[in-house]
Amino acid sequence: MELQESGLSGIRKSSVLGRELFSSSAISKRVAELGREITGDYKDRDPIIITVLRGGTVFLTDLIKHIDLELSIDFIGISTYKSSPQDKTTGVVKITKDLEEPVENKDIIIVEDIIDTGLTVAYLLRNLKSRYPASIEICTLLDRNVKRIADIRIKYTGFTIGDDFVVGYGLDYKQKFRNLDSIYRLNLEIVKKEIEYTADTQASNL
Repeated sequence: MELQESGLSGIRKSSVLGRELFSSSAISKRVAELGREITGDYKDRDPIIITVLRGGTVFLTDLIKHIDLELSIDFIGISTYKSSPQDKTTGVVKITKDLEEPVENKDIIIVEDIIDTGLTVAYLLRNLKSRYPASIEICTLLDRNVKRIADIRIKYTGFTIGDDFVVGYGLDYKQKFRNLDSIYRLNLEIVKKEIEYTADTQASNL
């Protein structure tokens, strides 16, 4: 894929980016397919599409353009606090922004950019179920199921990936690269050096 194709040749030259995993055209095609599938499944219903800020907003924006239904959208913010970087659990999950509208008796579709352990989504499912919706389903662009811990059912999946760290199309590294229209692997050699440098700098300042 040529760097000039999307007009973002500068950001694509970043040493943090590794190989392109999914091109813009492949993503667009799959998102359209998911939209048509949801349209068929929710015929004669008006689902509410909910995404977790901030990563899922790009996927949500494109997805709803392909859902031919009188849907509504809402957003929820979730933060996770871990006791240490080695903590493999969700830690303490906190809702930082709640939904604007009630969801009782509504058909909910949770839209995520990526799901790995599934622990945060499991928490969100429990929270939303306590509000008595008519139904809840999950749609994720990327399913990194090699890291799955929680027992969750994902109805709509864009792509399944392995144990890769990825950026682009809403996914970030240090809040950057969300604006890429393709999805890339992170260059772990560079990222590792940045992390080690940051740790060394912090230690020297103690």
